[in-house]
Amino acid sequence: MAVSITIPTPLRGLTGGADTVSAEGATVAALIESLENTYPGIKARMLDEAGQLRRFVNLYVNGEDVRFLQGLDTPVKESDELSIVPAIAGG
Repeated sequence: MAVSITIPTPLRGLTGGADTVSAEGATVAALIESLENTYPGIKARMLDEAGQLRRFVNLYVNGEDVRFLQGLDTPVKESDELSIVPAIAGG
């Protein structure tokens, strides 16, 4: 089952410039693994050494922050959309 994933500008160098890609998986973690297989290096930009979501990366499934769902174990289905959104700091 393919899920549509929106890629932010800072990561598009890893996807050949594509702003939207598809990946296979039943959970957010599985989608990240699928992305890594197709676009090597993207996983390290999203997850830390412990395999946890980096603080400055936000993932949304259908507009819902995965941190408030089931985190990386959040289930996804074919009609879902995953958005990768880098956090923006200001002051």
